Amino acid sequence: MIPRPEHPQPQMRRDSWMNLNGEWDFAFDFGNSGIDRKLYEKTELDRKIMVPFCPESVLSGIGYKDFMRSVWYHRTVELTEAQTAGKVLLHFGAVDYECRVWVNGQSAGVHKGGYTSFVFDVTKLVHPGKNSLSVYAGDDMRRGVQARGKQSELYGSHNCDYTRTTGIWQTVWLEFVPERYIKAVRYYPNIAEGTVTVQAVTEGAGTLRARAFYEGDECGSAKSVICAGQGFLTISLSELHLWEAGHGRLYELELCFEEDLVHSYFGMREVRAEGERVLINGKSVFQRLVLDQGFYPDGIYTAPSEEALVQDIRLSMEAGFNGARLHQKVFEPLFLYHCDRLGYLVWGEYGNWGLDYSAPESLKRFLPEWLEAVDRDFNHPAIIGWCPFNETWDYEGRKQDDDLIALVYRMTKQRDVTRPCIDTSGNYHVESDIFDTHDYTQDPQIFAAHFADFAAGGKPYDQAGKRQRFLEGIPFFVSEYGGIKWDADGADAAGWGYGTGPATKEEFLARYKGLTDVLLDHPRMFGFCYTQLYDVEQERNGLYTYDRKPKFDMDVIRKINSRKAEIEKR
Repeated sequence: MIPRPEHPQPQMRRDSWMNLNGEWDFAFDFGNSGIDRKLYEKTELDRKIMVPFCPESVLSGIGYKDFMRSVWYHRTVELTEAQTAGKVLLHFGAVDYECRVWVNGQSAGVHKGGYTSFVFDVTKLVHPGKNSLSVYAGDDMRRGVQARGKQSELYGSHNCDYTRTTGIWQTVWLEFVPERYIKAVRYYPNIAEGTVTVQAVTEGAGTLRARAFYEGDECGSAKSVICAGQGFLTISLSELHLWEAGHGRLYELELCFEEDLVHSYFGMREVRAEGERVLINGKSVFQRLVLDQGFYPDGIYTAPSEEALVQDIRLSMEAGFNGARLHQKVFEPLFLYHCDRLGYLVWGEYGNWGLDYSAPESLKRFLPEWLEAVDRDFNHPAIIGWCPFNETWDYEGRKQDDDLIALVYRMTKQRDVTRPCIDTSGNYHVESDIFDTHDYTQDPQIFAAHFADFAAGGKPYDQAGKRQRFLEGIPFFVSEYGGIKWDADGADAAGWGYGTGPATKEEFLARYKGLTDVLLDHPRMFGFCYTQLYDVEQERNGLYTYDRKPKFDMDVIRKINSRKAEIEKR
């Protein structure tokens, strides 16, 4: 059976596709000499690997956890004359970090960036019958030139850094499209007008037709002639169903461009920062968020199944959270689809750790990767904000380049005017739509004192205050707190967490309630984000274990999290 057989991109789903997951040939290339040795001409390699799982993972069949400077993949793909009659597109969900692809010994393209999806047009390189596909993945994460997220820069996992991911870690697939086809779309809902505007980028000219459905019933259509590769159309909806927290209410969308047919969806949702509040569809919604690292015991960066993706959202919602910070990683589109479907609020982030923020040339690598993520995930109504950087600590004693942080923020806002953006969560802010801080104080009374002056009209406690100025008049929240250490079998001195762990479950719950009540009762706080949903390897501050077993009575946790917040009363 093919692992991860489901279509990987529900917002751009065609019926004519081929999943390339499964067994591939594989080889280590510790000397990074494979290109010189022309491994792309080889039709066999010395090992086997199960794609889309990284070679560090158990599910890959390799399980090698030391550093790998580069690796190689190969497989044969058999195509029919009908499949090669139009255009053939080769998609990669994600490859960490630098990817080079050859088809039948000929170069198909190069992509840099370990978190984002990419596609190569291989029409001229394939033919009916057997085709050879070779992939090189280079991963050099210790020189400050690539973002690594929570992947450990040391040999082993430590503190809040975990097992690395190298190479292919999301689905690989082929699409067979006509000569004229839809390359990309963007959706702009207008709640006041009851409309959605579709912006389409196409290959070739023709007529774009769109039909919207809600629960199977058609509720709007429109068409537009596209002459220069880009066009717009607006659908007036006969029924208005708002996307909101806990209620996805998605519309199905059928897009037809000449002979190309794409199945998609959208949600009618607007989000904006207004004063000190973040409004969703014009309403103040307290964001009860949890930190989700997106790691799995057997697949590392890759969920073993679609069900595992859904499970993490369900576990969070059962604990009384209405969303998550998708932390230090760009999550796969299928996860975001289920967030859309379930009405689960998420912040789109990037795995920025490992990058040298003091070096202006880092912008050359980071910005293209980040904007690819923004473009790919723009249409997800569940994403209610962007956060390109998290905790931009000094790199080898050098402070961040503020211009780099500001430029990424400004480019994000140019790329997407519909969502707020946090420039660098926690520290060190330069320009931002939202001011946030991270505070892992474990004593609820001291924690409350940190934000007492802010409640009275002053400034909040900020451990990074000497390096950043408080951005006044914009929404504020504590986007990381808690991190209370608790092993499933009791206090564990060997595990890692913030501060001193409680001695009993009763003490844990009292501390959890005390810290969370401070934020819920604060009149100027629009949300919180608790660290974290589940343990990851040695980090033992999850509400669930690494294999997703609850550590506590989730009815108690849900009751603490879900009561009405002070800011919601306004």
